Amino acid sequence: MDDVKQNSVRAWVLAARPKTLTGAVIPVLIGTALAWSDGRFGLWQALICLAFAMLMQIAANFINDLYDYLRGTDGADRLGPQRACAQGWISPDRMKAGIVVTIALACGLGCLILYFSSPILILVGLACVIFAFLYTTLLSYLGLGDLLVLVFFGLVPVCGTYYVQAGLVTGDAVVASLCSGVVIDLLLIVNNYRDRDTDCAAGKVTLIAKWGEKFGRYDYLITGLVAWALTLILLVHGRVWACVLPLFFIPVHVSTWREMSVIRHGKALNRVLGLTSRNMLFYGLLLAVGLIL
Repeated sequence: MDDVKQNSVRAWVLAARPKTLTGAVIPVLIGTALAWSDGRFGLWQALICLAFAMLMQIAANFINDLYDYLRGTDGADRLGPQRACAQGWISPDRMKAGIVVTIALACGLGCLILYFSSPILILVGLACVIFAFLYTTLLSYLGLGDLLVLVFFGLVPVCGTYYVQAGLVTGDAVVASLCSGVVIDLLLIVNNYRDRDTDCAAGKVTLIAKWGEKFGRYDYLITGLVAWALTLILLVHGRVWACVLPLFFIPVHVSTWREMSVIRHGKALNRVLGLTSRNMLFYGLLLAVGLIL
């Protein structure tokens, strides 16, 4: 991608990492489907929540890009996506400005949410902003990445989306949020699995860097199965389709795991990352449709 002009629209699109936005869409989709099922759907609330989630995901990507550059982590010495600052696509000063603008836009949308909901969501939005910085700069180096994914790609966005539309949080919303957080954690797992050697060299503590390749491989498989198993809890309130439809996720997840088990090392695992993103979206759609039915 040597033809990418510095600070161009294409450079910003690459820095935003569009493929990762699946992780922002899925929780809002699930929370909105549950609100629809309960007769509490609000179109504008759902759209605002979606835009907020996507902007925060982009801001987190920008922060990660800039922090890697400032730490001297060249995008070429890792197996993952090339970093925009390290590649010279976006200057560090412009990236800092991009982070400020993106977070400001997200906060502006957050203020619109207050029109429909409680001021307590100010604290939730503030926590999202703070942890977008803390995750990249500190917490991901302490082995807390999986927990944060469960909270900020599960509990917070799903329950938050449902709360903005329904005015309360139900037990089913909590279960659905756990489903979302667990399935999105697959993306972090395969990312850490791919980067385990460079993470060890950089002193970055992830569960896979600590416990090894075999642990990472089976952690990926089991986490996907747990994502479906959690839907069994929804049967308590008669949400049969929300349990049945996600079953179709299991064959594609196992197929991706088998491919991961064959590759095991190198940049070829980026294909597994792409397949995982696709599988997550498939799961989210299946669960959303199941909740509506």
